[in-house]
Amino acid sequence: MKLFGLTGFPLGHSMSPFIHRELFKISGIDGEYSLYEIPPEKLAGSISKLKSLSGFNVTIPHKIGVIQQLDELDEKAALFGAVNTVLTGEKTKGFNTDCDGFIRAVKMAGIELGGSVLLCGAGGVSRMFAFECVLAGCSLTVAVRKADIPAANILKDEIKEKLDKYIEVMNITDVCESYSLIINGTPVGMFPKTDTCILPEEIIKKADAVFDAVYNPTETLFIKYAKEAGLKYSNGLSMLVWQAAVAEEIWNGVTFTEEDIRKVIDKTKKELEK
Repeated sequence: MKLFGLTGFPLGHSMSPFIHRELFKISGIDGEYSLYEIPPEKLAGSISKLKSLSGFNVTIPHKIGVIQQLDELDEKAALFGAVNTVLTGEKTKGFNTDCDGFIRAVKMAGIELGGSVLLCGAGGVSRMFAFECVLAGCSLTVAVRKADIPAANILKDEIKEKLDKYIEVMNITDVCESYSLIINGTPVGMFPKTDTCILPEEIIKKADAVFDAVYNPTETLFIKYAKEAGLKYSNGLSMLVWQAAVAEEIWNGVTFTEEDIRKVIDKTKKELEK
């Protein structure tokens, strides 16, 4: 049996073991997936245990700290400065499959990544969204609260330095235009505060499509407004399952179809709702 796992701190109720076990069933891999809750100060001392696994995932707060424990990084992990998947073996290599999860989730929803994009948020996963949008040739505006404008400007400078592309930064209260795609990269709308929305309803309904990084609940107010307006939409659950599938592609050399992933998304949604 192959052993895999997720490390982070704290891990709480992670859906990763459920998702990976469902993916193992589809691919026929005899695998087990466990949680390894390791505080930041103990990561270096625990890395040999993680490297003994067939592969592992990394979440907050280790996505940056784990890099110095690895032998090499793939191109996207190096670009984002963050790792969420590690391939073990003679050498340990870090990958970022969050970006693949986002790209595949958007594609599966029939959303074209192009045109004008409004990204709400500048921290965590929003950094990856920003880079992917710019790499896809989008015209990107990052909208944040006043207190987060310095962080957004750091992201702006980083994109200029690494990709030689310009993005716009604005206060989220000043958003009034219509966009090809609006992305919520913040936790706004996440359980238990499900009665909140990142933007006013009328702004959301002017877009062509929306993507919400939140997956619990699977239908946030943000997604609800988009559905009411007949927009194309995708949520964080699709991205979560796809990034796990890409991690398994890296570890085990397997492939998954959209139909496979839709089944796992449906099962995970039911598990979340229990």
